[in-house]
Amino acid sequence: MTDEFKKSDDQKPLVDLKVRTRQFAVRIIHMYNILPQSVVAQTIGKQVLRSGMSVGAQYREGIRARSDAEIISKWSGSLQELEETAYWFELMVETNIVSSERLLPLQRECDELIAIFTTCVKKIKSRNHK
Repeated sequence: MTDEFKKSDDQKPLVDLKVRTRQFAVRIIHMYNILPQSVVAQTIGKQVLRSGMSVGAQYREGIRARSDAEIISKWSGSLQELEETAYWFELMVETNIVSSERLLPLQRECDELIAIFTTCVKKIKSRNHK
């Protein structure tokens, strides 16, 4: 386990999403830097850069939100960007730009972030309906 994870008493990992979303962006930047120089690879790569790097920015905007509605809006934006990033990852694999084995760790992280943001948004929505 890496340093950004800490175990609580119930053994569930506590995650600092500021760190995790920033590390996701850094990993995407590194992936982009090793992509083939073909027009298609670079075009898809730039799409991944844009969508993947904006996740953390929108998360941080949500932290400073003035209302639950604003938090939901920002974090739902993060979810949209994660879904878009997952789409570009799928295209990279299906067009053989990157092997599925090489991209799998980033795809897993994307899926995990989707699950985390989905849970966060649902919790905020549910507390507003009580």
